Amino acid sequence: MSALAWLLPAVPIATGVLLLTGRFTLGRRADRAAPAIAVAAAFAALCLAMAAAAARPAVSFPLFDRLPAGLAVDGLSAALALTVTSVSLAVLVFSAGEFAADESRTRFFGLMLVFTGAMLVTVTATDLAVLLMGWEVMGAMSYALIGFWWRDPRRIGSADVSFITTRTGDLGLYFAAGAALAGTGSLDLDGLAAAEGPWKDLIAAGVVLAALGKSAQLPFSFWLSRAMDGPSPVSALLHSATMVAAGAYLLLRLEPLLASTGWAAVLVAWLGALTALLLGAVALAQRDVKQLLAASTCAQIGFMVLGAGAGAVAGGTAQLVAHAAVKSLLFLGAGAWLAALGTKDLTELHGAARRYRLVGVTFGVGMLALAGVPPLSLWATKDHVLSAALEESPALYAVGLAAALLSAGYAARALIAVTRPADAATRVDTEQTGTRHISLLERLPLPALALGSAALGVFALMPVYEAWNDLLATGPEPSPGLAELATSGALALVVLAVTWTLMRHGRRVGAAWAAPALHWFYLERLAELLVARPVFALAKALARFDDRVIDGGVRVTAATGRSAAALAGRGVEIRVDGLVDAVGRGARRLADLARRPQTGQVHTYYAQAAVLFAVLILIVLLVR
Repeated sequence: MSALAWLLPAVPIATGVLLLTGRFTLGRRADRAAPAIAVAAAFAALCLAMAAAAARPAVSFPLFDRLPAGLAVDGLSAALALTVTSVSLAVLVFSAGEFAADESRTRFFGLMLVFTGAMLVTVTATDLAVLLMGWEVMGAMSYALIGFWWRDPRRIGSADVSFITTRTGDLGLYFAAGAALAGTGSLDLDGLAAAEGPWKDLIAAGVVLAALGKSAQLPFSFWLSRAMDGPSPVSALLHSATMVAAGAYLLLRLEPLLASTGWAAVLVAWLGALTALLLGAVALAQRDVKQLLAASTCAQIGFMVLGAGAGAVAGGTAQLVAHAAVKSLLFLGAGAWLAALGTKDLTELHGAARRYRLVGVTFGVGMLALAGVPPLSLWATKDHVLSAALEESPALYAVGLAAALLSAGYAARALIAVTRPADAATRVDTEQTGTRHISLLERLPLPALALGSAALGVFALMPVYEAWNDLLATGPEPSPGLAELATSGALALVVLAVTWTLMRHGRRVGAAWAAPALHWFYLERLAELLVARPVFALAKALARFDDRVIDGGVRVTAATGRSAAALAGRGVEIRVDGLVDAVGRGARRLADLARRPQTGQVHTYYAQAAVLFAVLILIVLLVR
């Protein structure tokens, strides 16, 4: 059984390394075979994940001065492993149809497989040391994938921003590991909540910092929009089931630690709720469909983080699984349109859903799920999280509910843009040359992901949710009643309908005084006033602080260093050099004196020896 625990991450990692090295040994032949090899490895990983979910294997080994370490598949990691491998397979099938033969397919597919394997290590690790190994490899692979088109300076800059920001947060995990060794003598994840005294708080602080950075939660949310400069399949995998979900997974895994500190759970819950609200407003103001999806990723992961802080591990995990299906579907659909039409601007995508019907229908299912429309997946999972938030604080629930309604607003905006007929605003080839074609492999995973996005609405059924609780072994959690489910679904439908009406018919109802105030133009300005301007003001204040305080401190430090060097040169170096010269002169004189008796005459040496013996005898007599 333990072999399964090894094989689950080893198959994608080993295949990815083989592809990366095969690029240098096999050349163009490896490029041609890379998509098929990668898809086969992803399918094998999915089969291993299903076997591991049934068998629950575990393996342990000594590490770092015989500290126990290992990999194990329990309820939570089984759910995550199945999600990661399913989404990875779908994304790699799509990539096999999208990537042209003249691009470096071995490098791309190799990096994607190692990326997937690193996430599998992260979700099956039983201790901080092994988790950190997967965590770090995942960060390195994300840097390479975001900057995949490395000849473009902007893309490399975006990869740098993403990597440095997440690395800053990752320092918290090293800090937590050090505190865990000091507080418990172990790195075991299940034992962190048992740390004594202040060590528990220090471990929790490090974990929270690392998780917020990885999952692009406030105040680290800005890096995720820069990650959009990578290829569309990278965005689909990174935003749905891997790296960005890793921080939420860590908080859900260590929920007992957060709850035991008293403060960490409250902080995490509020940061998740505020991220969901503020980044939802940012998504509402976006005109680039990929940027809209990026901001919505931060917002939707905010619900997972809220679930971890409110003690809803089963609800937060259900949100993670459903969001992975929805967001991978939406990113692949947006990527297909970008490749075919050469644009991702919402105002230029009018008619896209009509022109490519399969992509349009599946994209519509994903957007309706994102909006929280019943009976689709995210409607049910958000309500489980919000029910736990209501148990904690009505204010927390109110913020989460407002964020859920914002989801309906930005989902409606994107859906309306791609379904309305082509008009004068419709443009193509504004960002790149479109292919005017969506291949069979690009279309193949979309219906399966759309089915998952819809079918996971079964989490609304209490028997299903109770079985899910038992699978994750989290114990009973507060669940929404029928009235709450109906209320949230009805509110989402109202927001969807109002947004649809205003965007479709805002000009015709412009004669009424209230309609223009509610039109999208004003909603956008409201988002600008409430979010964009305060953020820009804060950025300017931080820039002034950097220029005047930090740069000033650096300049003062440099000037002080130069002054100290000059003082040392004048006051110390001259004296030290003088002392060295004096010692040298003394040594030379002693050497001259020592050479004088060396005449080469034997009788002189005997005379010198006699004198020395006489001096020694005299010293002995005097001492006695």
